Amino acid sequence: MIATTGKTNLLGLTQPQMEKFFDSIGEKRFRAGQVMKWIHHFGVDDFDAMTNVSKALRDKLKAIAEVRGPEVVSEDISTDGTRKWVVRVESGSCVETVYIPQGKRGTLCVSSQAGCALDCSFCSTGKQGFNSNLTAAEVIGQVWIANKSFGSVPATIDRAITNVVMMGMGEPLLNFDNVIAAMHLMMDDLGYGISKRRVTLSTSGVVPMIDELAKHIDVSLALSLHAPNDALRSQLVPINKKYPLKMLLESCRRYMATLGEKRVLTVEYTMLKDINDHVEHAVEMIELLKDTPCKINLIPFNPFPHSGYERPSNNAIRRFQDLLHQAGYNVTVRTTRGEDIDAACGQLVGQVNDRTRRSERWVAGHEQSAEGDVAPNASPAP
Repeated sequence: MIATTGKTNLLGLTQPQMEKFFDSIGEKRFRAGQVMKWIHHFGVDDFDAMTNVSKALRDKLKAIAEVRGPEVVSEDISTDGTRKWVVRVESGSCVETVYIPQGKRGTLCVSSQAGCALDCSFCSTGKQGFNSNLTAAEVIGQVWIANKSFGSVPATIDRAITNVVMMGMGEPLLNFDNVIAAMHLMMDDLGYGISKRRVTLSTSGVVPMIDELAKHIDVSLALSLHAPNDALRSQLVPINKKYPLKMLLESCRRYMATLGEKRVLTVEYTMLKDINDHVEHAVEMIELLKDTPCKINLIPFNPFPHSGYERPSNNAIRRFQDLLHQAGYNVTVRTTRGEDIDAACGQLVGQVNDRTRRSERWVAGHEQSAEGDVAPNASPAP
């Protein structure tokens, strides 16, 4: 555990919360905007550097408040320009943040939890088990750290971070309030000034929270689909047993209908060799999504140790893409980025102090099956 100071951390406060804070200490509300600009636009965490704030107020803030982001444990830069930060959060666990440059676009992939409670079978984060929800300061702190490392001012024409996707470690909708607060900061002009079309929340399908989402925010939505029928999806994405596809897609359509403006759902589909990459899966997917305006991202599986899954051949990926394309869908195949620094999709593991003991059981199970492969005649462990 990282020791807490007992001071109010201003990093994760939205504008209304910041105004309330200044109200509570007998200060004018406009101070909220001043301090937010220093924190988010200029990456300042030292009150003394906030030169348009009076010395008396700076001293007052030093006594009761702080600007504290997660601790950066490491920063790696891939040969393709992808960057990965490992940051330590208050629970003591580490999470990962990835920056992917592509032409004029710079996308930051942000984590919402240390580990993940959902245990999707092909995702290495899920195998880490679950430790904790990140605070709003720890979620937005990842954007703050990345932005500082580029030294660019948010909401300007040459900013480094143009898009944020909540697609790092964890299921964002299971850390609802903190993620909503952080996304408001991403979009606020006093925060990072990113358009609502360029902030995307990705979910594996927590239906009640998708319905709740529309009451709070209008960010873009991505669905981790990964299978075109309930039987297969329940194997790959266990939450499907609770919220099956028909219910899930209805919920996504309801959310998208609240956005208007011709915005469409993004469908994420990780392609696993001989599991969900056959022609019949593409045919089922065409039928499944026919009433859901969407664009489809096919993500060739990125291997990790003991996963038991493989990446499909390029031919299988192309065939799948062509079938969807011919049926009128907008389909892209996600290029694997940052693989050399384990920053690719599904490879983020951080270092989670697992409270569920899932990782322990999973490793033990795989070691046992590996021993079985090597010595088929050996007697099983008692």
